[in-house]
Amino acid sequence: MSWGFLRDLLSGVNKYSTAIGRIWVAVVFLFRLLVYIVAAENIWKYEHDEFECNAKQPGCENVCFDHFFPISHIRLWALQLIVVSTPSLLVVFHVAYRENREKHHNQKLYKSPGKIDGGLLCTYLISLTLKTGFEVVFLVLFYKLYNGFEVPPLVKCDVRPCPNTVDCYISKPTEKMIFLRFLVATSCLCIVLNLSELSYLLFK
Repeated sequence: MSWGFLRDLLSGVNKYSTAIGRIWVAVVFLFRLLVYIVAAENIWKYEHDEFECNAKQPGCENVCFDHFFPISHIRLWALQLIVVSTPSLLVVFHVAYRENREKHHNQKLYKSPGKIDGGLLCTYLISLTLKTGFEVVFLVLFYKLYNGFEVPPLVKCDVRPCPNTVDCYISKPTEKMIFLRFLVATSCLCIVLNLSELSYLLFK
């Protein structure tokens, strides 16, 4: 799929953001979206093919992989990127509504349709709250699904139809763990930026 729509969305939001909001857009675009496209996607590309278990029982390897990776890291990361960026659409839609309202009435109703005040301020605060909430939800989801932010080289599986406890090996575990922790760190940074912007707007 093309990530151009997300880039365009972030670029559009950037016009109406505060200074902290522009930093958030830069972090999402440079340290999350570009890292995902350039590097992370390739690391997990053949994760199922490179997952090996020391058992020849038909179906054993598949059920073990599904047990330890119920959702692919990379697909969950992609979903996270889309979901945390979506609330920004609220701001874009609100500005579009203001511009359309001025056009319909054929007069200047706002000092600037993109200025964060009144109803647009409420919309902006809601979008920040949603983005922060989604970031926290995905961090908890990652932690619960993968038993912490670790990618062990060896996992032991006793799920049927495996005849007994078998050893399964994950490919490139160190590289995957580095990117997973990078993901967590950038997600935490985005939470801090969102909370900082929220506090700035409320106290301003």
